Amino acid sequence: MKIGIYGYGNLGRGVENAIRQNDDMELFGVFTRRAPESLKINTPDAKVLPAADAEKYKNDIDVMIICGGSATDLPEMTPALAKHFNVIDSFDTHADIPKHFKNVDSAAKESGKTAIISVGWDPGMFSLNRLYANAVLPCGKDYTFWGKGVSQGHSDAIRRIDGVLDARQYTCPVESAVESVRRGENPELTTREKHTRLCYVVAADGADLNKIEQEIKTMPKYFADYDTTVNFITQEELDRDHKGIPHGGTVIRSGVTGNGNHHVIEYKLTLDSNPEFTASVLLAYARAAYRLNKKGDCGCKTVFDIAPKELISKDYNDIISSML
Repeated sequence: MKIGIYGYGNLGRGVENAIRQNDDMELFGVFTRRAPESLKINTPDAKVLPAADAEKYKNDIDVMIICGGSATDLPEMTPALAKHFNVIDSFDTHADIPKHFKNVDSAAKESGKTAIISVGWDPGMFSLNRLYANAVLPCGKDYTFWGKGVSQGHSDAIRRIDGVLDARQYTCPVESAVESVRRGENPELTTREKHTRLCYVVAADGADLNKIEQEIKTMPKYFADYDTTVNFITQEELDRDHKGIPHGGTVIRSGVTGNGNHHVIEYKLTLDSNPEFTASVLLAYARAAYRLNKKGDCGCKTVFDIAPKELISKDYNDIISSML
């Protein structure tokens, strides 16, 4: 399979690295909105091309991995590119997925292409585990805890505050809440009771630290509904101790079966690199999109539509003998 990468931020770089671990894939090229000559990639034989020229290469690329942001990029990029390519994206604005699905489905069906949207770990792997757990335990309750991990969006929101030079924000699950769920107590948890926010902030010399802290803690939609801790540190400390992008989380379903017996299903991820792991999930689903399109199965799909055997490069008899 020849893979195209549309966008070359943290996720795009993760996809490039992950291609090397998939023997049935090769990188055709990276499409960027920056000046192509300014971009240095790690694959010597791959091209770096202007994003505006992507359509010219529609016959050279089997699957285009779209590595844009969910807020403004993917709602425009994915339907546009699905008119010319089999595509994968990681659209993660949960409330807007049905609308995004409809737009992409229309474009992909019209062009005879296959698109798989909202691929990653949440939505994505967590979504699958919620579905499996609900199917097995119809009488029960779902819980999702995120972290401990860096939230790039929340970190960026802090960096936009006047007087802030740099920042990292960690989302942290409240361990007492997690343990209550594991014990089968089925607690009713508020937003504040499920997660806390932990911030590390580099402030400019002479900045009003109290003002910055209050601005963070009262920021609507980001911090106001959470118990938030703000730590002021130096740039050197931030670079040394917080340079990675770890993340992860847990999906739990707590339920009962016919005789009142209690059961807990738990799926957990601990990720050193959020973008690298997400990239690896994207490539597994790129393989599925390629295979489905070869069979003439067009339109928009989600992880719920894809049979597990389509994700892996191994022979079906091998996976039956080694994994079943």
